[in-house]
Amino acid sequence: MKPWLFDILACPIDKYYPLKLFIFTFETKPAKFQSIFHTYMKRDMETIRNENIIEISKENDDLHLKDNIIIAKSPIKKYLNLIISSINELKNIYDKSPNDITRKCFNTISSEIKNKILDFSKEMNIEKLDDLLPELHFLNKIKTETEIESGLLFCQKCHRWFPIIETIPQMLPDEYRDERKEIQFLKSLKENNLMDAKFFQQDLKPFDI
Repeated sequence: MKPWLFDILACPIDKYYPLKLFIFTFETKPAKFQSIFHTYMKRDMETIRNENIIEISKENDDLHLKDNIIIAKSPIKKYLNLIISSINELKNIYDKSPNDITRKCFNTISSEIKNKILDFSKEMNIEKLDDLLPELHFLNKIKTETEIESGLLFCQKCHRWFPIIETIPQMLPDEYRDERKEIQFLKSLKENNLMDAKFFQQDLKPFDI
């Protein structure tokens, strides 16, 4: 599961949004995160432009942008608002994976990248748009080119939980879920201290331990 998918996922039972996402492992190797982070910190404009993730066009004297997160071409003000909304979803993501570099990437997006995009959106100085490309490139790379291997999605409204196993969110209706396998999944989380005691004290659905 790519982190970008979390932006649009709602509970399939009660349609509640947003869910909470707990990440236990990434399929993407730490070296990939480190490479993305290095390109951002170096502000490697040659690499960023060559990848052409952020597409900029001019229509009726107005700038329009699209990328791998905001896939519909949008006027720059709308685009930036949608990007900020995507960044805000990170407050519902809890990275419990073993590698510091992944948390470093998410924290960088939630802090300095968000602040820089907010500052730009206030001034809207189009001549400085290129200065924002490393931030937009970094956000896109982390959200759309990395893969969560295992994790858990949780609905705060109905207390249903959905495992992410081998990159696939298991979000079937209750009657189609495998009780034996999923209780074992919960037990493994508890045994490995991947979720705190408070989580297990809730009325978890559809299965509990």
